Amino acid sequence: MSDIAIRVENLSKMYRIGTREEQPHGVVQAARNLAASPFAYLQRMRRPPTEEETLWALKDISFEVKQGEVLGMIGRNGAGKSTLLKVLSRITEPSSGQAQVFGRVGSLLEVGTGFHPELTGRENIYLNGAILGMKRAEIDGKFDEIVEFSGVEKFLDTPVKRYSSGMYVRLAFAVAAHLEPEILLVDEVLAVGDAAFQKKCLGKMGDVSREGRTVLFVSHNMAAVQNLCRRSFLLDSGKIVADNATDLVVEEYLSSIQKESDLPLGERQNREGNGSLRFKSVYIISGRRGITDTICTGEHVTLIAEYEANSQRPLYNVSVSMPFYDQLGQSMFMCWTRMTGQDWNQIPTIGAFRLDIKKFPLMAGKYSINLWCEVSGMLADWVREAVIVNVVEGDYFGSGYLAPPNQGGVLVEHEWQQVAPGIDHAQNSTEKPLVEVLGNG
Repeated sequence: MSDIAIRVENLSKMYRIGTREEQPHGVVQAARNLAASPFAYLQRMRRPPTEEETLWALKDISFEVKQGEVLGMIGRNGAGKSTLLKVLSRITEPSSGQAQVFGRVGSLLEVGTGFHPELTGRENIYLNGAILGMKRAEIDGKFDEIVEFSGVEKFLDTPVKRYSSGMYVRLAFAVAAHLEPEILLVDEVLAVGDAAFQKKCLGKMGDVSREGRTVLFVSHNMAAVQNLCRRSFLLDSGKIVADNATDLVVEEYLSSIQKESDLPLGERQNREGNGSLRFKSVYIISGRRGITDTICTGEHVTLIAEYEANSQRPLYNVSVSMPFYDQLGQSMFMCWTRMTGQDWNQIPTIGAFRLDIKKFPLMAGKYSINLWCEVSGMLADWVREAVIVNVVEGDYFGSGYLAPPNQGGVLVEHEWQQVAPGIDHAQNSTEKPLVEVLGNG
């Protein structure tokens, strides 16, 4: 008996892009176009697309995954990772080549996949089990374990359309991991959950692999990929450009990110959003040295992100975020206008966002900064690794001492006091006692 769980041979997936007339939205629009000009419409639909009208999400890729193997898949946005998982899940058909999957597949590809919004959490558990070919008695045997893992017991009989994205993904992962698929496909959706749940999920995927089941794991969190996967491959523009031990593949990926970040921001293609606003440039200003790519721990830092809209009208309800990540893709901290109550009701079509960090908290190392902007409730622009910054050691506390290495990545301001035991220390504090703040009731 073969030990192969997945075999992919010369697989390609092509999407046709074009004008609205060439790709009508729905049956009604297609019927209208056909009625208006039958011959012209049929000619457009029959002719092969030009090179400008095609997008190859996957291009002639081949690989094998053995049973019980945990394979990591990394790459920039648009590299083809999610498309490949959708082909393996039979959500979409390949344009050419073939993908053979030997075993029952559980997929967690994006928030909402496989759940019916009108059904409750309880009903969706049984629906997913039935789709996997499980009998009701088998699902009953796993039900309590699924509910406990997901932590949504209070909302089990609520339609999932009322769930938050975090609740949704917790239940979806619990279902996918516990209903015993032989092959588990997991996309970037774990980023929706909190840090504790992500750790829980990674532990569960480790358990799944030790049970002899196969896992394909897509993530931008390089630390998670390194911890979980011995082998990984790197996708770029729909092609596998590296297939090797995970540490080697991650190293190659990080090198490619550095090269990409050297391009002017306005020329970067690896971005998401509807384009109503685009970041054009970003630069860092040190309080002492001017424009720089090196920050000293503890110093005052200003970041300027210049933007331009794609229309002549002002932009409304604008929210901007700059999250900071370490080299392995782990979040360090985030600066977000919404968290500080500083979203803008209206901004001009051309301008810049300024972020001031009075005391830069990261310890020495190399970090990346993402740029994210939402306009009128829609994602306008999102550029990962928009800028790479080097941080060097600094006297954060002004004490003459540097922080010891390998003690975490973030420094926080704090104070120490030596006090006598057994007294009401709240009386000596400038803050109100917690019981007074919360009230006695």
